[in-house]
Amino acid sequence: MASITDLRKGLANNLNTIPFLRAQATIPDQITGPVAIVELDRVDHNKAFHAGVVEYYFNILVVVGRVVERSAQNLMDEFASSTGTKSISLAVQSDRTLGGAAFDVNLQSMQNYGSLSVGEVDYLSATFTVVVYAN
Repeated sequence: MASITDLRKGLANNLNTIPFLRAQATIPDQITGPVAIVELDRVDHNKAFHAGVVEYYFNILVVVGRVVERSAQNLMDEFASSTGTKSISLAVQSDRTLGGAAFDVNLQSMQNYGSLSVGEVDYLSATFTVVVYAN
């Protein structure tokens, strides 16, 4: 049986393959971009009756530099792309078993591309929704 901790770590390991991006399996005390933070959103046990599969939904919050900087927007565009060495989608699915902790992983969507205020600083961020299938 997969632990949520192992699934979070597996997603962070996959994300750490992206150049210039640090992935955190837990929510950090301070944010310094570019960073990807893996957060558990919900667990759907309704699939448990079908071959013991549980769906784990994770949000990956990607935070880059200040929202007013053009370079931050260009970097976020690369992270949001479905191709390239900085693609969140390709990295998330690079090891679909998350080191053996899951059956499969699927990046479903990217949303909330925009400003994120932390303290008195505005960053550029986006949230990627990932479904992990495990038991």
